[in-house]
Amino acid sequence: MLRNVTRHLLELESGLEIALLDWGGDGPLALMHHANGFCGAVLALLAELLSANYRVVALDARGHGHSSKPEGREHYLWQHFRDDLGEVAACLAADAPGGCVALGIGHSFGGTSMLAASARRPGLFERLAIIDPILSGAPYPARHLTEAGTLENPMAAAARRRRHVFGSREEALEQWSGKPLFADWDPRALQLYVDEGLRETASGEVVLQCSGETEALIFEGGGSLDVGELAADVLSPTLLVWAMRGNFSREVYAEYVSLLPDARVIDADAGHLVPMEEPTLVAKMILDFAGR
Repeated sequence: MLRNVTRHLLELESGLEIALLDWGGDGPLALMHHANGFCGAVLALLAELLSANYRVVALDARGHGHSSKPEGREHYLWQHFRDDLGEVAACLAADAPGGCVALGIGHSFGGTSMLAASARRPGLFERLAIIDPILSGAPYPARHLTEAGTLENPMAAAARRRRHVFGSREEALEQWSGKPLFADWDPRALQLYVDEGLRETASGEVVLQCSGETEALIFEGGGSLDVGELAADVLSPTLLVWAMRGNFSREVYAEYVSLLPDARVIDADAGHLVPMEEPTLVAKMILDFAGR
């Protein structure tokens, strides 16, 4: 269960509504962006650990959680997530100390979105902590584009096969608890995903807030951002956290760090979903990096 959090809906210029979770406080602003298919609430354990030092806000990206869910492939190209994040960050920063986001925290595709938003809006983010971002093929991800402009990605096929309707939250928890994907999660994080990543239907069942089709479209839309080209414009000091038991090569991360003006990479002995597996470890890495 989420604790000590306020919920907001922020309407963007596009008309979409982005749901925010706000842990409050008057400290410097930290803004968090989750991985594809999940929601801001799964980062709550990390948020609570950071809340003594920051006012922490987590968003639900379009298509996820309690945010708007537009229909159509064109709405899930990654530049839209970059732009949504930049607009949310600018709105929050207007009332924040220093007029900026002191710390942008992004996980997986949320980390890639955070890098892209920082490149697009220099000065908006004071520092970035990017956790196991999707940089496969960096710095030239366009090599993997299909003729349709999408990335060939087996993760999209897996997302479309994913079960998305359950008889109850209890059934979902039992089902997910036996899956390798969730085997190393902190049980509290998994319960948060059950609570916030599902919604009730009129028939009494529960369904994923982010559908398998939406998740698949996002995986396929990654080619709309060239992470190699944007690297030189990321002026914020950046920490890249590489998950040692994750999906990506450390060599790719080291190559990307060499393209960033001010960045370093640090290893985490965890899987790709490290913020939900080891929130205490991630919090320590972030606070050490931020000098807090």
